[in-house]
Amino acid sequence: MEEDVGMSGAEAFLERVRRAAADSEDLRDTITPGELEAVERQLGFPLHPFLAALYTTVGNGGFGPMDGLLRLCAPELTDQDGRTGLGTTLRFRAEAGSGRRWPADVLPILAWGCGMMACVDCRSADGTVLLYEPNANEGADTSAAWFVDSPSLADWLRTWLDRCGWYEDDQADLPVWSEVADRLR
Repeated sequence: MEEDVGMSGAEAFLERVRRAAADSEDLRDTITPGELEAVERQLGFPLHPFLAALYTTVGNGGFGPMDGLLRLCAPELTDQDGRTGLGTTLRFRAEAGSGRRWPADVLPILAWGCGMMACVDCRSADGTVLLYEPNANEGADTSAAWFVDSPSLADWLRTWLDRCGWYEDDQADLPVWSEVADRLR
């Protein structure tokens, strides 16, 4: 990866993501620091710093693998619409009584389709990207639906930029996320 003189590795990587995102027809305007703070208050946890930087410096969704990252928030949508990271999290928390439990400090960032989602573990040091695959779960134990997609958000985005993610050939054997049972609400 080429780095501009004077840029840190993280800044250079964000710039690489920005350049790739600029090609997306669905790229949304960035969110403000105030909007980020409001979302974090509603979620009850801070976003992983790199994820927060993506939403505040690259765009409020619309870039990345497949149809792009979900918007974090959208003023024109109600929080329960579920078409944003915030709305989806709030909706899943509300459904906790129906058997679906959502892990603490995990934010959905991308809808793969068929109920599958990429999510970021905002509590992990590197922003582990998780795959929520409810179709893999036959019983009521939702912990069986969680897999580690990538050890870090940066690595996950790098596979998108380099066109080498598991979704490119749809053949993946992802490890189970071992922390899920302790984090389900």
